[in-house]
Amino acid sequence: MGSEGPPAVTFHVTGFKKFHGVSDNPTEKIVNNLNEYMKKNGLPKGVTLGSCTILETAGQGALVPLYQTLQSAVSKDTEQSNFSKVILLHFGVNSGATRFAIEHQAVNEATFRCPDEMGWKPQKVPIIPADGGISKTRKTCVPVDEITRSLAKMGYDVVTSDDAGRFVCNYVYYHSLRFAEQNGVKSVFVHVPLFQTIEQDIQMQFVASLLELLASLC
Repeated sequence: MGSEGPPAVTFHVTGFKKFHGVSDNPTEKIVNNLNEYMKKNGLPKGVTLGSCTILETAGQGALVPLYQTLQSAVSKDTEQSNFSKVILLHFGVNSGATRFAIEHQAVNEATFRCPDEMGWKPQKVPIIPADGGISKTRKTCVPVDEITRSLAKMGYDVVTSDDAGRFVCNYVYYHSLRFAEQNGVKSVFVHVPLFQTIEQDIQMQFVASLLELLASLC
């Protein structure tokens, strides 16, 4: 009986704290409020929130809590049934954006336009030197185009993107995609606008819809 139906899906979600030019990061509020929001509105059947983590907006400074989250996702999954799936879902803000963007890929390049929150400002540095040069890319295995089309039909202003920038969002996404590939899980990154552009209630609705779609399509 327990193995019937679609596999259960466990999400491990991250957002970021403030950074240069963005004193109030919407992803911090989204991720901090997500558990309560989903309890109030109802999680899709078979979906659980494994963890909700806020990272420093720093490249190397985000790695310890990031990898603690990633390792926890895998170790918790092995404790559960073989019928569960894990999705690593990362949110970052694009302060100049007017719509949501689901990122296809990350690039093995750290070129920060300004110092991160720990003062690091790399230029044309490979994120993981063992992977090769800064032109190396890693792509998500999540069906980004299909999910974007479905979200657009629901009325959300959303696009797919092939460029997550070269700042901390791309840095974290690249590490996560590499980890996901090595550990048989899925990873995807979503950029959101500021709340002044798309209000918080709509952004929370968007995230809930995204969770449901990811669970059903991945």
